[in-house]
Amino acid sequence: MSDLMKQAQQFQERLASVQNELADKQVVGTAGAGMVTATLNGKGELLDVAIEQALMQPANRQMVQDLVVAAVNDGLNKAKELGKSEMVKLTGGLNIPGLL
Repeated sequence: MSDLMKQAQQFQERLASVQNELADKQVVGTAGAGMVTATLNGKGELLDVAIEQALMQPANRQMVQDLVVAAVNDGLNKAKELGKSEMVKLTGGLNIPGLL
């Protein structure tokens, strides 16, 4: 029983380490052929949004808003995939419900 508790504690420590590493990694989501980019960390936190100057016209307002949403969603999907790949490394491919 104590071996099982030790293994669980080691797993928790490795999980915390992976989560900290994800916070340090970055992914970039793009939209509009790269005219809008959203930078997120591996935990899915938005760090930066960049919009090309050419889009910054009042007539483009709705399009820019749509592109920002698309870029952020693209970045979130990439962050989620990064998290999944890191968890696969941690669990050796074992699917643990509720871990992601």
